[in-house]
Amino acid sequence: MKTMILVIGANGQVGSVLTKALQDKYGKENIIASDIREREDSEGIFEIIDATNFDRIKEVVIQYKVTQIYHLAAILSAKGEENPLRSWDINIKTWLNVLEVSRIYNIEKVFYPSSIAVFGTSAQRNNTPNDAYLDPVTVYGISKVDGENWAQYYHVKYGLDIRSIRYPGIIGYQSLPGGGTTDYAVDIYHKAVLNETFTCFLKEDTALPMIFIDDAIRATLEIMEAPIENIKVRTSYNIAGSSFSPKEIASEICELYPDFKIEYKPDFRQDIAENWPKSIDDSEAKMDWDWKPQYDLWSITETMISKLIEQYKMTVEV
Repeated sequence: MKTMILVIGANGQVGSVLTKALQDKYGKENIIASDIREREDSEGIFEIIDATNFDRIKEVVIQYKVTQIYHLAAILSAKGEENPLRSWDINIKTWLNVLEVSRIYNIEKVFYPSSIAVFGTSAQRNNTPNDAYLDPVTVYGISKVDGENWAQYYHVKYGLDIRSIRYPGIIGYQSLPGGGTTDYAVDIYHKAVLNETFTCFLKEDTALPMIFIDDAIRATLEIMEAPIENIKVRTSYNIAGSSFSPKEIASEICELYPDFKIEYKPDFRQDIAENWPKSIDDSEAKMDWDWKPQYDLWSITETMISKLIEQYKMTVEV
């Protein structure tokens, strides 16, 4: 059967980059990008989908004979705390719609992105294991735990091949921050390139697990391409890049921008971060499907700075 992939939430930080990676791998004619509105720079097939609308997802699945779904639509941690009930409704309703469509129309594979936000005060904060007890403190984290359990339920009860990874904070140059607690680690590079002082909403020594966008996308493709017998975890796999604090990022930036300045004004996101892991144990992903990160803090910093310089130069020239 011909592979046809539907990406729901294709405009987001992960979705926009993942869609391009899938287009490069499978061809633009085999990827259907979707979101609640179309991006001006979108290429290939694009369909407007409000993922809270079951019938609309069904229409697109039938129209294109979809065989795989990557479900990326969600309201993130910090943004979710502004309206918890709405965030819960959107995050869970969209996922249940995808699961039901996938069950009814025999979708071959489904990808569900979870997050380190699933961990709470009961999990050890250093080298947090895959099977740690999950008691998150944000509505985003609660919805992700619920989503993981629904994924396992649909796999056990209906045989649906759902694969999931828990993303750490994702650092990428392709899009602006989208409302996550770890998004400071994207914004800080923009401020450095623009020669602006960065105001950080976390304390300087708040270490969190992070991953570069290229590693995150590669991990996503790798788990989806792994033989089905290799996927032993049907809730979600931990993956890790490296862990570091705002002070450590600032120090690396100062190697390239000696005059870079950062000030610290912790807000409510500090409370969220203090309930998350400082580092992640991703040994199960490494063992089951050969996961291995390629970027450390210095290579992330070099790449982010060089890519953002290119982007801002192009903006000025235009």
